[in-house]
Amino acid sequence: MRAVFVDANPALAAVADELLHVPGMAIAINRQPDIRPDALRALLRDTDVAIVDHTALPEAIARECTRLRHVVFLGTGARSYMDPEALGALGITVHTIKGYGDTAVAEHAIALMWAAARGLARMDREIRAGTWLRTDGVQLTGRTLGLIGFGSIAAEVARIARGSGLDVVAWNRTPRQSPGVTFIPLGRLLADSDVVSLHLLLTDETRGFLSRARIEAMRPGAMLVNTARGALVDEAAMIDALRAGHLRHAALDVYEAEPLPAGHPLTTLQNVTLSAHSAFRTPEANRNLIGAARDHCQRIVDAVSAPRPAPTGT
Repeated sequence: MRAVFVDANPALAAVADELLHVPGMAIAINRQPDIRPDALRALLRDTDVAIVDHTALPEAIARECTRLRHVVFLGTGARSYMDPEALGALGITVHTIKGYGDTAVAEHAIALMWAAARGLARMDREIRAGTWLRTDGVQLTGRTLGLIGFGSIAAEVARIARGSGLDVVAWNRTPRQSPGVTFIPLGRLLADSDVVSLHLLLTDETRGFLSRARIEAMRPGAMLVNTARGALVDEAAMIDALRAGHLRHAALDVYEAEPLPAGHPLTTLQNVTLSAHSAFRTPEANRNLIGAARDHCQRIVDAVSAPRPAPTGT
C-alpha cells in the first residue's frame, strides 16, 4: 500500500520521520504544506491513503483519485476541509483523531482568556510602536467562565480555570456531569458568564451556533474565546458586537476563512486577540497526533492483509 502525508509542516515532518513507519505501507512525506489543487491531484493519483493536516480535499479532486480509499485527518475537524459523507459515497473512509492535544488546546484557551482580560496583545503592540499604553484589565478570580460544549478539552479548561479561582458553568447538548462544574441552560449561561469559551464540534447542526441572537443574549461586557472552529460563530455579528462594545473582547484561534486574509476586519479591532489556529501545536501533541495516525495506518494495512473467510457451500 502507498500513503502520502499531504501537508507536513517542519515540526510534524520531523516527528513523522521518527514515528510514521508502518510495515506493509510505503509513506511519502510532502514537506511543502501549502499545496495547490493541481499538486494535490498529482500527489494522490496513485495513493491508497492520504494523511491530511489542514488541506482541503474537494469531492471533485477525490473523484479523480480512483485508488484513494482512506483519509487520515490529523484532528477532529475534518468537516472544515472535506465532506466525509460525499467522500464515503466515493468509497473513501475518513478517519479522525481525538484526544491528542486536549491539554494543549485547553492551555491555549486559558492563555487567550487571560490575554483578553488584561489587554496584553494591545499593550504589546503599542509598546513596540513606541507608545507606553496602560490599560485597566479584568480580574478573573471569582468571575464566571461559561463553557459551551463539554468534551475532553472543555473538561481540561474547567480543571485549570477552577484552580485559578473562576466559577465554571457549562452547557452540553447531551447531559454531562463533572466535579465542580455546574451545568445550566444555554440562555442562562450566556446571560451569566463573564467569559464564554466554545468547545463544540463543527457539524451541520452547530454551524453558526453562536448566532447574532445568542451573541446579543450574552452579558454586556463579556469576553468570547474560541479555540474550536470559526464557523461556529456568526462572524459578522461578533464583529458588530465588538465594535459596539457589547463584547468587551474576543480571543480567537480559529476563523471562518483560514489563513485570515490581510485587512480582515478582525485585524483592525483593538479589542481582539488573534492566534493562528495553533492551540494544539505543542511537541507533546504532535507526537500524540502522528502516533495516532500511524496506528490508523496500521489498522488499514491489517484489514487489507487479514485472510478472508472461506466461502461456505450452499
